[in-house]
Amino acid sequence: MTLRPFAAAAALLLAACATAPAPAPADAFFGRLQALCGKTFAGRVVTNDPLDADFAGKPLVMRVTGCTDSEVRIPFAVGEDRSRTWVITRTSDGLRLKHDHRHTDGTEDELSQYGGDTATSGSAARQEFPADAFSRTLFLAKGNPASVTNVWAVEVHPGQTYAYELRRENRFFRVEFDLSKPL
Repeated sequence: MTLRPFAAAAALLLAACATAPAPAPADAFFGRLQALCGKTFAGRVVTNDPLDADFAGKPLVMRVTGCTDSEVRIPFAVGEDRSRTWVITRTSDGLRLKHDHRHTDGTEDELSQYGGDTATSGSAARQEFPADAFSRTLFLAKGNPASVTNVWAVEVHPGQTYAYELRRENRFFRVEFDLSKPL
């Protein structure tokens, strides 16, 4: 009796058990976002910049909605103000974050659709979005020159924390949401 058929079968079985390559960081991150779809979470400001006072004293709630294979929409309420939605979409080489600001009647605010695309691969837990050309032009046109250097970041630590932050010179804002306690 020859062992060749058994050796070939064993080799095929071992090859089938080989682990698949890990997903790209942006894909893994996007998967973490999609796992939150349909859920709502409470948050709190964790920075102490005086500019954060309007946010710090109000209930902060995010709701993960509008989930597709290419987009996740996250309405962010600050007290009764429900004008903000973070929109994260897939691009050909990473992810894009945009801030969709609306008036109570649903019309778009003049300061809306700003954000940026990932410039690095980031990680499954954290992605950073430097201000894009559209945003820099918008900020300058609206008299916000300090914002042209904005870098936003989003973190997702499953079962623990979702974080949104804004950084630029002389400004750091961060809000964290408790993923262990959906509302």
